Amino acid sequence: MRKLMVALAMAGLVALTGCGKEGGEQAATAPGGIPDPLRVATEGAYPPYNMLDASGNLVGFEVDMMKDVCRRMAVRCQFIAQAWDGMIPALQAGRFDVIVAGMSITGERQQAVDFTKGYATTPAYLVSANANPLQQVDYGVERVDLTEIDQAEQAAIDTLREHLKGKVLGVQTSTIHANFADTYLADVASIRRYDTQENLALDLQTGRVEVGLADAITWNAFLQRPEGKDFSYFGPGFDGGLFGRGQGIAVAKGRPDLLGALDKAVAEMKADGTMSNLSVQWFGFDSSMP
Repeated sequence: MRKLMVALAMAGLVALTGCGKEGGEQAATAPGGIPDPLRVATEGAYPPYNMLDASGNLVGFEVDMMKDVCRRMAVRCQFIAQAWDGMIPALQAGRFDVIVAGMSITGERQQAVDFTKGYATTPAYLVSANANPLQQVDYGVERVDLTEIDQAEQAAIDTLREHLKGKVLGVQTSTIHANFADTYLADVASIRRYDTQENLALDLQTGRVEVGLADAITWNAFLQRPEGKDFSYFGPGFDGGLFGRGQGIAVAKGRPDLLGALDKAVAEMKADGTMSNLSVQWFGFDSSMP
């Protein structure tokens, strides 16, 4: 059933919120030039940022966040489930107005789209089975900031590379985690790419991959479920550098009015505590950005 729901989502399942009509509604323009409804693309397969519930509805931190953003902009939200790979080209082609899908703000992506200020950030972590010897290695540091790597951080990366030699490492395709694996680990480990984080977690359970790399919040959703009880983090967390400057709302270039309205709504949510409260509700801690 879960696979069926995901398949439907990837085929373009549309979920409406607010008082919108059923699909195909002609978009109007709200005051300030903002589309109404605002067409919001998300993946529907990246819990707890965005996912499908048992009824096939899009839910998660970003869905609740965008409902509040749309309320502040006085427009309706129209959520569209879109496969991760190909999201940016679809945005550029005008299939929707914004992307809200745990998308990190990186220099490479900023060449293709504009981003609001970041709304959340968490480090990336490696996960393996508890019985894997990788869990027993001392990596020396708990966090590596790739923006400016010091001697201890470089030693941790070197130790990790040494112990990952010959291992199979899983990542979700077209993500900052895949970029990290390609940059730092591809010459020592075999990199296997997945269309969704869920499929990566499934292969980690079955042993088709020995190690997975993803965002800490997404791993938490897996580790806290019964199927994740025999798996744990290992090694340092990674952020900064190619991991970007947090997650932001992506907008096609040439839409300054929409970008400005989104930035204003996000700033208001940070200022009044709404963003922090949503973060704690969905993640169990405050990952919101100042």
